[in-house]
Amino acid sequence: MALGPESIIGVVGAGAMGLGIAQVAAVRGHRVVVADLTPQAIERARSMHRTALDREVDKGRMTRAAADATLERLSYVPGAGELHLAPFAECALVIEAIVEDAGAKRALFANLEPLLAPDAILATNTSSLSVALIASACTDASRVVGIHFFNPAPVMPLVEVVPAITTAPHVTAEAFALVRGWGKTVVVASDTPGFIVNRIARPFYGESLRILEEGIADHVTIDWALRTIGGFKMGPFELMDFIGNDINYAVTCSVFEAMYYDPRYRPALIQRRLVEAGLLGRKSDRGYYDYRAGAPTSAPREDAPLGRRIVDRVLTMLVNEAVDALHLRVATAVDIDLAMTKGVNYPKGLLAWGDEIGARTILERLEALHAEYGEDRYRASPLLRRVAAAGARFVG
Repeated sequence: MALGPESIIGVVGAGAMGLGIAQVAAVRGHRVVVADLTPQAIERARSMHRTALDREVDKGRMTRAAADATLERLSYVPGAGELHLAPFAECALVIEAIVEDAGAKRALFANLEPLLAPDAILATNTSSLSVALIASACTDASRVVGIHFFNPAPVMPLVEVVPAITTAPHVTAEAFALVRGWGKTVVVASDTPGFIVNRIARPFYGESLRILEEGIADHVTIDWALRTIGGFKMGPFELMDFIGNDINYAVTCSVFEAMYYDPRYRPALIQRRLVEAGLLGRKSDRGYYDYRAGAPTSAPREDAPLGRRIVDRVLTMLVNEAVDALHLRVATAVDIDLAMTKGVNYPKGLLAWGDEIGARTILERLEALHAEYGEDRYRASPLLRRVAAAGARFVG
């Protein structure tokens, strides 16, 4: 059942991510089956798909006929406290987008696998869990692969394809080709915690939180520095508020635990307290910022030397993380830089940025931080040391 334009695609989970994935596949001409636990979720899915496609028509990006045809290709399977999986029997690919819990995903795949054709592919949209662990719930783990979309799936160009140690090569190749045919930028990541983006991006949040905790600058000033001087589209605190502090904190905790509590990925207490207090960001009207009507706003301290120091510190940690990912073969240099520019809109690929700054300069900054704090958090990647010693480059 090779994946092609006629393949029927299944999506389990009608949350924001599942709806987005289903829309992407339906727009590209596939019949799509969407299932969820509750009738309410399915009714919301119908409404949101229609609204999303109406918006595309209103903006001139799709004709009314094309939007209507897309809606006709979408079918919905409501549950009543449990998933009805029989309608997925004809699917060549089923993508799960349920709760980020390994036990729930394993249980779903164990129940789903016997209903599918022997050569149908099962994919998990997990952002940081082990694909191998999820796949091990199946009798044939070789048919399971990670296909990690970014939210919102119809808009974000990047998709990480993540083969487990058990994934058959042809499954990886078919998943890659299919998603690229959907107009996405596709990279291949090894099955390591956080894959490419959620691993390498951790210092953007973690080091910024450390700077805040130390009182070097407030969150408004740190955001200002990374936007204005660093060139990032959003500062780390406004981005965490946008993502949801609960989600960002959960990913950080997941990566920290999966990396055997490596101090480079240690969560910040200040973010934990926000989550405990229910200050989750935009969705709760309060996070690092207060989004309530009439709430006072704070101006950044527009101090260029201070801002430059903040940017240099965060960028040094980001480049070192990207270099270490390359060192540990998480992905190729090309895919690492592509993932960070397309997945989180960084102004430059981190490896190319490291070349621009110079490996020796990055190493000197890390060694200064290590000398100041005495923490393994600031250890330099062995590859960074080798490239700095050779006066070489990471890219090209």
